[in-house]
Amino acid sequence: MSVLTAATVAFAALVTAPAAQAQVATDAAPPEFTDAREEQRFHALVAELRCVMCQNQSLADSNAQIAVDLRREVLALMREGKDDAQIKDFLVARYGEFVLYRPQVESKTWLLWFGPALLLVIGGIVITTLVRRRAPAAHAAAPDDDQEW
Repeated sequence: MSVLTAATVAFAALVTAPAAQAQVATDAAPPEFTDAREEQRFHALVAELRCVMCQNQSLADSNAQIAVDLRREVLALMREGKDDAQIKDFLVARYGEFVLYRPQVESKTWLLWFGPALLLVIGGIVITTLVRRRAPAAHAAAPDDDQEW
């Protein structure tokens, strides 16, 4: 490896290192709660909300910068006097239904809610039909026990 190539690789590593670390954040100042009730409500709410950057982590579990910002936003909305439903509506309007771990049951989420049960019912019908079709064929092919060889 030439000196110029090594210098280029080292420079690229130095330049991209801060950008690679920009995604993960540590909450430098964890929220300070006014009382235990506010803390309990906050933790329950951020556990029900999904981090919009992470695939399957709640706001409470995620270390992404957006999750840190959203936790601060949730606490600010709580202190403005908004109830849990209003906070969820605000986040859904901003980020879509993905932000909710348990989306609301409405016409566009019926498949999400009832799809697994529907697949089980269809699978049961298919298996029952296949078993019933094969049962008569198995009995017809069975040898007659009264016949002697």
